[in-house]
Amino acid sequence: MLRAGVVAVQGDVSEHAAAIRNAGAAHDEDVEVVEIRQSGSVPDCDVLLLPGGESTAISRLLAREGIDEEIQTHVNAGKPVLATCAGLIVAASDAQDDRVDTLDILDVTVDRNAFGRQVDSFEAPLDVAGFSAPFPAVFIRAPVIDEVGEEVEVLARWEDDPVAVREGPVVGTAFHPELTNDSRIHDLAFFDEMAVEA
Repeated sequence: MLRAGVVAVQGDVSEHAAAIRNAGAAHDEDVEVVEIRQSGSVPDCDVLLLPGGESTAISRLLAREGIDEEIQTHVNAGKPVLATCAGLIVAASDAQDDRVDTLDILDVTVDRNAFGRQVDSFEAPLDVAGFSAPFPAVFIRAPVIDEVGEEVEVLARWEDDPVAVREGPVVGTAFHPELTNDSRIHDLAFFDEMAVEA
């Protein structure tokens, strides 16, 4: 039984829960999903999902509840994390915004809402490293990754900008993989060879 914690202070909690269950089923793995709203639950989780939402609010709530340090300890132990959209901003080393107290678990610099406002949201077929067919990426007020550290692998780009990256056990996407019926990003984050080794 895989215990998956979905940080539930904001964002697409039920959609991420469904996606990780679908990815687990493809590997004959039962997944127990735990919604994390306060400290104490993260240490019992095998994997974590950090959904989108509003990055300033997410970072403030993580710090207030003491979840931020538990996530950092989780990553330092080599346990996988998938951070999407605003979750990517919070996971970054630099959000270029003093209002966001980042977790610094992913060595990237991001530009918040770089793809525009809600009305500028779009879906695009994305070539992702290791995928045999494009992934239907949903971008909603999405960030852009401006810079990546030396240890960061770029998994996908949109118009030359990195939009999916991996560093050790952490995978970050500028888009919302949970808003599709395609669970390959969750599979990549939690069930591929690198994630299993972690």
